Amino acid sequence: MGKPKAVIVGGSIGGICSAHALIRAGWQVVVIEKTPAPPTGSPTGAGLGLDPFSQQIIGSWLQQTHLLQQTTLPLTVDQNQATDGETKVSRTLARDEHFNFRAAYWADLYSLLYGALPLDIVFWGYLFLSFSMYDDKSKVRVETKVLQTGITIDIVADLLIAADGCLSSIRQSFLPDLKVRYSGYCAWRGVLDFSDKKHSEAIISLKKLYPDLGKCLYFDLSSGTHSVFYELLNQRFNWIWYINQPEPSLKGNSVTMKVNENLIRNMHEEAEKTWAPELVRVIKEIKEPFLNVIYDCDPLEQILWDKVVLIGDAAHPTTPHGLRSTNMSILDAAVLGKCLEKWGVENLNSALEEYQSIRLPVASKQVLHSRRLGRIKQGLSLSDRPSFDPKTASSEDCEELQQKNMPYFYDIPSILK
Repeated sequence: MGKPKAVIVGGSIGGICSAHALIRAGWQVVVIEKTPAPPTGSPTGAGLGLDPFSQQIIGSWLQQTHLLQQTTLPLTVDQNQATDGETKVSRTLARDEHFNFRAAYWADLYSLLYGALPLDIVFWGYLFLSFSMYDDKSKVRVETKVLQTGITIDIVADLLIAADGCLSSIRQSFLPDLKVRYSGYCAWRGVLDFSDKKHSEAIISLKKLYPDLGKCLYFDLSSGTHSVFYELLNQRFNWIWYINQPEPSLKGNSVTMKVNENLIRNMHEEAEKTWAPELVRVIKEIKEPFLNVIYDCDPLEQILWDKVVLIGDAAHPTTPHGLRSTNMSILDAAVLGKCLEKWGVENLNSALEEYQSIRLPVASKQVLHSRRLGRIKQGLSLSDRPSFDPKTASSEDCEELQQKNMPYFYDIPSILK
């Protein structure tokens, strides 16, 4: 009897992590990805934070575990501060000096994970079309199209893993009435490479304003808005700015909006009214900033159907305020792999049920906590408390801003111990 086979739809970090986990569990894996080649940049993502357990999991997948340390920077401090829009003076609201995350550039992390996979695992330029079950539900047939030739190819497998993102078409086939929820705000994002200007007045002034860059995750709150700022490897700054606004109209299956010079110019003008001049100068130097529309989804009641299982953002679309999206994808993959290894393909339903029972309660609470954290930092209404105002917030209010309050923040699933 040969190895059981899985088809993974989606070749982003969640899909690549699933491939690692299933290969270690003794499965044959095919990853279907519509883009024509491995990404070399970071078109819809920039920086991200890896929690300690995600670091450990990734290390177990890499043949050279030190590589993750070499391609990331420590984030040992989680600091929330407030900037007065009029005076541009900042003060600390809450600070945790035992954070222990690491900052990664999306493209660097992806290259590391993809490079550690066997060759020919990912089918680049393959568009997922549909899937169907055998009548006896013993197998799943996945229909794909080779975009370069237009040829349609069927792949038969024991398991279909949907890693196709927060707007998952596979999830929609089971839950056609499920809609993602607009958060009430969008996020400007960008990365500044300052390697050729590290001794400039602008960078020196910025590091005076944010003295712990290189080890600190800064959340800067102003009235009804907040920004995130931290350093990445190779002298790069990652920047995010959340702005309350009506829901934009999106085209296609992407949450990233195309922006024009007029939008960027308006954003720069608003930045001047809100943030310290040192940060505004850096924002203006970021080339090709992009705009993400922020969605999440009310927690699902199930994430598996027969031979189909959801992982990552397909299973639990979340806002980014708890730094959970990538970390949840990594943990989903690791738990799924261990469940499959434990039960074997002959008990596949039991394996998938255990995966769901482990991950669904945790992810559901984390999605709702991230939603709450975003609304607090954006000064939006909540049913159980007044809108957060950084000018008048009590120390108790400010403690709620810290990442360590995330449900299950320190927990490790027993199956992975």
